[in-house]
Amino acid sequence: MKTINQLTAFTAIIRYLTLALLIPALTITSVNGQALYKLNSRDNLVKISGKSNVHDWTMTALNPIAEAEFSALTGSDNIPKSLNELSFTVLAKSLKSDHSSMDTRTYKTIKADTFPKIIFKLSNAVISAVAKNKFSIKATGTLTIAGVSKNITMQVNGDVKADQSITCTGSESIKLTEYNIDPPSFMLGAMKVANDLVVSYTLNFKK
Repeated sequence: MKTINQLTAFTAIIRYLTLALLIPALTITSVNGQALYKLNSRDNLVKISGKSNVHDWTMTALNPIAEAEFSALTGSDNIPKSLNELSFTVLAKSLKSDHSSMDTRTYKTIKADTFPKIIFKLSNAVISAVAKNKFSIKATGTLTIAGVSKNITMQVNGDVKADQSITCTGSESIKLTEYNIDPPSFMLGAMKVANDLVVSYTLNFKK
């Protein structure tokens, strides 16, 4: 009988130690868990800027679509420590300028009827703390325009707001010819669009 009691007590101790080790592990998993963020419906801006021999021009993308999977906000700096997934889509025909004729020419140039989406898909991200609530992301992924995909690396600025939403801003220079797009010319060649473009963005993510 004494042996049975000792065995019972020993079993109880093992269970207690197992729980004591398991509970912190569960807590860490919860703290470091991933959270899916989507764009707020307002205050997102994606802008494409370029030049021509006549004037500078700008187009703005309406209603971009994006999702990001950040880790939980942790540490004294209150920032995510990782970004595991990010997808970003702009409908080619959502790009708008101040002139409908320019819009129509742009859609033809980027083959919008055949390739209706401009897509960025993340493959790797490294987050670095900058200050409390602020961080930078070195994001590498694939950008697809007019059916042509290229690997690019972007430097993104991150800002955690008071409501725990995350604002990402940045800009990226691209060349039309990298995506097999010939810089267009209009008015019998009197206006020629430059090969270099700048894509700038402000994206507001919320859980």
